Amino acid sequence: MSPKNINLRSEVDYFRYLLLLFFIFSYSVSQAQCAGTSTSITICDIPNPANQNINLYSLIGVTPTPNGQWFDLQESGGLNTATGILNVTNIRESETYVFTYIVNDPTCANNISTVTVTVGGYAGTGNPNASACSDNNAVNLFQFLGNGPNPQINGTWYQGGNRLASNFFDATAAGPGVYTFVYRLEPIGTCPASEATVILTVHPAPEPGDTSNLILCETDDMSIYTNVNLLDYITGQDPGGRWSESTTSELSGPFDTFINVQNIFTTLGPGTYNFVYTVQPSHPVCSRKTSTVSIVIEKQIDFTGATLQVASDICESLIPTAIYTASIRQGADPIPSGNYSIQYQITGAFTSSGSAIGNASGGTITFPIPNSSFPNVGTYTVHILNIHETTGYNACQHIIGNITDIVNVFPLPRINSGTLTVNNACQSTNVPVELSGNTNLPNGNYQVTFTLAGSNVASSQVATFSVTNGVGTFLILGNLVPNIGNTTIRITRIINLDTGCQNASTLAQTFLVNPKPVTTNVAVSANDACKNNPVVVNVTGLGSLSGVIITYTIVGANTASGAETVTITGGNASFTIPASSLPNAGPNVLTITEITNTVTLCGSSNLTISDTFIINPLPNAPSASNQGFCSSENATVADLLPNGNNFNWYSSATGNSPLSATTVLVAGNYWVSEISATNCPSDRTMISVTINQIATPTLNTDGQNFCGLDTPAPALSDLSANVNFAGTLLWFDAPSGGNQLSDNDILQDGFTYYGFDSDATGGCLSETSLAVTVSLTDCDDNFALMIPDGFSPNGDGTNDTFRIPNIEFLFPNYTIEIFNRYGNLMYKGNRNTPNWDGMSNQSNLNINGIAPNGVYFYIVNFNKDGKSPKQGRLYLNR
Repeated sequence: MSPKNINLRSEVDYFRYLLLLFFIFSYSVSQAQCAGTSTSITICDIPNPANQNINLYSLIGVTPTPNGQWFDLQESGGLNTATGILNVTNIRESETYVFTYIVNDPTCANNISTVTVTVGGYAGTGNPNASACSDNNAVNLFQFLGNGPNPQINGTWYQGGNRLASNFFDATAAGPGVYTFVYRLEPIGTCPASEATVILTVHPAPEPGDTSNLILCETDDMSIYTNVNLLDYITGQDPGGRWSESTTSELSGPFDTFINVQNIFTTLGPGTYNFVYTVQPSHPVCSRKTSTVSIVIEKQIDFTGATLQVASDICESLIPTAIYTASIRQGADPIPSGNYSIQYQITGAFTSSGSAIGNASGGTITFPIPNSSFPNVGTYTVHILNIHETTGYNACQHIIGNITDIVNVFPLPRINSGTLTVNNACQSTNVPVELSGNTNLPNGNYQVTFTLAGSNVASSQVATFSVTNGVGTFLILGNLVPNIGNTTIRITRIINLDTGCQNASTLAQTFLVNPKPVTTNVAVSANDACKNNPVVVNVTGLGSLSGVIITYTIVGANTASGAETVTITGGNASFTIPASSLPNAGPNVLTITEITNTVTLCGSSNLTISDTFIINPLPNAPSASNQGFCSSENATVADLLPNGNNFNWYSSATGNSPLSATTVLVAGNYWVSEISATNCPSDRTMISVTINQIATPTLNTDGQNFCGLDTPAPALSDLSANVNFAGTLLWFDAPSGGNQLSDNDILQDGFTYYGFDSDATGGCLSETSLAVTVSLTDCDDNFALMIPDGFSPNGDGTNDTFRIPNIEFLFPNYTIEIFNRYGNLMYKGNRNTPNWDGMSNQSNLNINGIAPNGVYFYIVNFNKDGKSPKQGRLYLNR
């Protein structure tokens, strides 16, 4: 025997086989043949009754012994290991099986033997009359094979030569018809293959049809449903079925299909009313079928006026453990008992939505809201969005209205990281304590418990206060701080009186309790003053104080009060009472009512330290008129009217420094005041000073250019026409101290004229002049140029020089060259040397400078607009 001869079908079989080998080798030293002789058999005829009782002992040639044991390691199911009897009809698969017999006797030479049994295939008994219903999608084909004995299970089903995946046939997919199946077990050993044929008829299942329900809300118009045909709500059904119902009495018989839904609602009200259609099968293998048309009339619930209460507001310390129960209490319309699906939305500190199943009882729906919906400190609004019964079709849109509630998760008041501000206090005076900074206190009312330690001691003191924008102030009463020195306040607990949330605290601050000022030797004196001027007040006897706040009152001609902060030097101080507090002239009494130390802010009050002073009246404002000056006059304050020792001039309405008499005036406003015998200045009178400053004239572009050949000849009036000025234009021959020129004066080429603008009414000239150097060469080529052909330089005053008339106007940049008949240059000239007197101005000629009579030649270079030079000859005759 070897492992390859045994079909070990599992890991368990393998370990059992190893155990068997252990037994074999453990007893291999035995001496007797106790276990018989191994053998093998083949059984092909499975149904044969003889094969149901095979004695394996007889096959191995031994009789049973108490020490022997049969093993069915392959768990074939056919061997009775206690009796050694094999029944092959109990073996469910065609296969080769090895059954082992072991005798536990150390004296045996052979204590193990085997029987190898080859079990042939058995497909069972075929069935030509099998039936199934077309609504069966898993027809077990084995049910159609005989059970005497049952077929083995390790065969294969075939349909039309095609191997099937399993022994289940989907009759629903195949549909009604006749189908042939073959069940086959393959040959094994000497046993042939075994087959069984099943002919299956699939009968059609009855079809009750597909139905739809008529779903209505009680608010729907029922008048359109007085003649409802049930057949309109069923499709695909077999004909000939019967209708039945048990509630409305609307059907007159099994074939009546019309009902009156309005009558059902009127008679029975909202509810579900079922009408059943029943169809019988054509073959008993199929069951009869029914379908149901339901008329559902749902009730609408009006939740208007219903209220929501979510219990309850909490402090933030309870966030993880809080349980929220919401209750919707009915309004005018009752809420029927039952289960409801509630949809809600939560907004505020955290936004979420959810749904819950609630139970209604006694007109109230109660449902839970998870505490995860309120995870943060803040205010939440719970909105009910929809309510529906858990059983129903939601045909009615229930009237929800506005069903909301507010849920608050209040913060614990936290102040340990905050700031206590306690200014140094004064003995026996209420001490303000400000709580601010890094706290989480919303606006509201609070109560703190505090203690005092140090120079002043107190315990379990309680103070209430309000907080606005993170800041709150409470008082330490004056009777708790009678002693001078450092005192520490410590807050031990804080309670939000609006929410009830409270928290422990260790916030503390130390402050100093200071003494009040000593005023026994204090005296005051107030100086007289002019109306509209402040009053200087001197205070003495303040001792070693460095600074105080003096609070005072004034009665008499004026009524006023005020407080001034002053610095003390050597026990003395002074301050001023503003003029605005003293509008009336006359006597006044000043009384100091309180002195407060500016360092400690501690004060002595109810004082009566007084002095009398006078407010002197002011003279009337002087009369004065606007005045004007020329800028060239350089007028000064001394030129203003009125003037004298009892008048002061100022440059502003409020300036304190009067102007010097030598101050040069500028255009603008000036103020004059009269001084009284008590040295009080009057109100100021304002005048306007005008400094007539004439602007310098300006020349138009090229306004200095003229043509000296024009007729009439250009005059000063023509130059004035090219100048911009505001008044009257005056011309001079010098910028200062010159002679005024007439507008009729003829312009001179290259001469500089000086123009001033003038003001006819004030007689003022512009401070600077317009200097214009005139050019008379701005001529065009329309003028004919005449060149003489001779001259007689004999000194008789007639034609003594050779000159080209007007050429300097037409061609201002011209040059002229004169040559003798030998080509020697005798003379060079231009507009500055236009006349040739017959003398040579060229040093290279040795003729003593005098040109003899004769013919000479000239070349005129015009040097303008590319005009070509002109050549000619002239005759010199002395």
